Amino acid sequence: MADKQDYYETLGVKREATPDEIKKAYRKMAMKYHPDHNQGNKESEEKFKQVSEAYEVLSDDKKRSIYDKYGFEGMKSQFGPGGFDFNRDFTHAEDLSDIFNNLFGGGGGIFETLFGGGRGRRSSPPPGAQDGQDLRYDMEIDLEEAIFGASKEISIPTTHDCKTCKGSGAAEGTKRETCKQCNGSGTVVSGGGFFMMQQPCPVCRGEGSVVRTPCKSCAGSGRVKEKTRILLRIPKGVDTGLRVRVAGRGEGGLRGGRDGDLYVVFHVRQHGIFERNGDDLECVVPVAPDVAALGGEVEVPTVDGFAKLKLAPGTPNGKSFRLRGKGCQSANGTGTGDLVVRISIEVPARMNARQKKALEEFAAASEMSSYPEARKFRDRADAFLAKRDSLKSAK
Repeated sequence: MADKQDYYETLGVKREATPDEIKKAYRKMAMKYHPDHNQGNKESEEKFKQVSEAYEVLSDDKKRSIYDKYGFEGMKSQFGPGGFDFNRDFTHAEDLSDIFNNLFGGGGGIFETLFGGGRGRRSSPPPGAQDGQDLRYDMEIDLEEAIFGASKEISIPTTHDCKTCKGSGAAEGTKRETCKQCNGSGTVVSGGGFFMMQQPCPVCRGEGSVVRTPCKSCAGSGRVKEKTRILLRIPKGVDTGLRVRVAGRGEGGLRGGRDGDLYVVFHVRQHGIFERNGDDLECVVPVAPDVAALGGEVEVPTVDGFAKLKLAPGTPNGKSFRLRGKGCQSANGTGTGDLVVRISIEVPARMNARQKKALEEFAAASEMSSYPEARKFRDRADAFLAKRDSLKSAK
């Protein structure tokens, strides 16, 4: 632990910071570096671990007191000789959940936190219960929807309990019967002596009960396939590859089993004006040659409407300008990107007689000194050919 960064520096707080200040700093940094938001980024993953470790200590009065007195050496008594254990729950999800709990709306708790770390603990399921499978839904959205947020209704095929038999699989007026092979346990033991093996009952397939008279609506399976409509609220700043977990909206559980989750993966379509680079937006603005040469104003589209960009006389082709805060809002709410504007001088496609005459007069009055880049290019070309001639004459 000797080479670790100071915990206060890791969270970016002063040593006299209050618990609320420490919690606020942790929430901000944890959301920024969380692996779910930086998939495949080992550096962010490592940073998230450092932030979580720092908060583990500074959020606990006893551990913080020991750390303030004895530093990292004192933490060995708290974490053990092996150091901080990242195999246990160290994410402090409860300190992040309130931020994202209603991010995707639904009022009834349809959507859980962006950074959910798996399903919560539950009591032992009844015999024969089966958890529903998780589902994935790939959603294509426009760049405008990614920048400003939107609401979209999706329809996905899911499996749920049969309404006729309420998931039992038994016809109306009948019920499931306890399996005689396993006496309702769902398992049987085979072998003898020192070698005993427990396995699912082959008669009831581990369910503990059997159906003698199957339900006609579901053919005894207890489940039916149907389309489910879900209203998704797309938050501002989502980008391609961002994955969001929608708790409990996957395949339905069977006979008391937990419903699966739905994972929505966003894919942002290409745009006709803007190209996204992280939270920054980039666009190429065509500019008339006279405006670039003489200077003037051009209108640039931004997330807040058109902005006027003033060009100095002699603005070269390809020059870039950065408009601060005119990009995308970060999905985790930590900031806003910029808009990078690149100038592209457009050659007139068609000219009338007056324009041609004026351009001919301009060309006649022009000198090489007006085009320093062309002059440099010609000098380099002359030097290349001169060296070529000298090499040839030396043979």
